[in-house]
Amino acid sequence: MITEKELLTLCGQVGRVLLTSGAETSRVETTVEYIGKAAGFTVTCHATMTAILISEDLNNRVHIVKIRGNQFNLQKLDEINHLSRQFTEGRLSFAELQGEVNRIDQKVIDFKWPEKILSAGLVSVAPMMLFKASWSDLAWAFLVGICGYLIAQWAFYKVQGAYAAPALGGLTVGFLAGLLFALHLGQNADHIAVSALMPLVPGVAMTNSFREIIGRDTISGLVRAVDAVVTAGAIGGGVIIGHFLAQLLTL
Repeated sequence: MITEKELLTLCGQVGRVLLTSGAETSRVETTVEYIGKAAGFTVTCHATMTAILISEDLNNRVHIVKIRGNQFNLQKLDEINHLSRQFTEGRLSFAELQGEVNRIDQKVIDFKWPEKILSAGLVSVAPMMLFKASWSDLAWAFLVGICGYLIAQWAFYKVQGAYAAPALGGLTVGFLAGLLFALHLGQNADHIAVSALMPLVPGVAMTNSFREIIGRDTISGLVRAVDAVVTAGAIGGGVIIGHFLAQLLTL
């Protein structure tokens, strides 16, 4: 027998995992309401970027989940979606759903550092193809992109402030690109910097903001868009400061 408390607690956990993993608010609301319907309850869900409100309509019970932090993890999102579909189709019991959601929530899903470093370098190289850059600039973009990514990752865990990590990553990229050009090791500092910034660009946040606005979730879409714009501004500001520092050191 599924109790209201168990259902609301599980729905809140599912919504939190989805939202913090990069899901748009409409997906969170739909998934939670489908789970409630499959469990035999009429559930209403309203999700924002900072909180999820879930109510059971029969007895007017409300469950509120505060959202803190936001680390995109599309693998968790995919696994939760798969579980919800299995449950709504009757291929998974409520107890099994609870166990699997707890496992996903507690599981640290991440790539190994060598894989992340190599991926950052390859992402940094791709735009250089559009610029028809020289082989030397392409190699420098690969290395500078890795350096910027590593600094941003270090700052994410060590430096307080929501936008310190992208700002420091951008500063590293701008400084190294300007230094390479000043030392006549790189041919075009702008191309190197623009390419090396690719691992730092908030692409998922920007995509989700457009999807939410198109889906008429205007408030959440605008919040995501503002966050993405501020992040991009922090990266750009870091690049400018880094480039200026490189010029000062090489006068």
